[in-house]
Amino acid sequence: MASDFWLVVGLGNPGAKYENTRHNMGFMTADVLAERWSVAFADHKGLAKLGKGVMNLQGRNVKFFLAKPLTYMNDSGNAVASISAYYQIEPDHIVVIHDDMDLDFGRIKVKAGGSAGGHNGIKSIDRSLGTPKYARVRMGVGHAARGPRAHDNTVNWVLGGFGPDQRKQLPDFLADGADAAEMIIFDGLAKTQEHFNGR
Repeated sequence: MASDFWLVVGLGNPGAKYENTRHNMGFMTADVLAERWSVAFADHKGLAKLGKGVMNLQGRNVKFFLAKPLTYMNDSGNAVASISAYYQIEPDHIVVIHDDMDLDFGRIKVKAGGSAGGHNGIKSIDRSLGTPKYARVRMGVGHAARGPRAHDNTVNWVLGGFGPDQRKQLPDFLADGADAAEMIIFDGLAKTQEHFNGR
């Protein structure tokens, strides 16, 4: 029997070294949701920080789990698959929030299915769940400089911090990401896409 819980997963890397880096947009957005809905995180099998909460919007209550995988980005799927199996949460009730270099900073796109777009966390989740058909909130972080050292530039970029301007905009951006996750749960994917993808 599939659970009526939703699972919202913010992707990132654990540890102080990665805090407040572009690759940790998912973690930061998950923290906004945790604060908003009073979710306390506890350990899930050493694979993730996991908390449980209830969203109350539009006169409806929805129970959800909020997860921050501790597996490092490239093995995020191990944590997501473990939680979804343990609590019997189907992929159509999973929302994954992650950074996306193909979008400018501050832009959000929402989708379900489709390619992982080179994002190792998403590739890992696709593999572990055996399907790409779960919702994703893609948080734009902009792109690294191209050129001969493109790979190194990309790694340094996603693991880099934000400039002063972006830091000012970050709280609003993270709040929008949290709103997008909630909207998927309450209003469905199509409506959320209409709201965010055209911006």
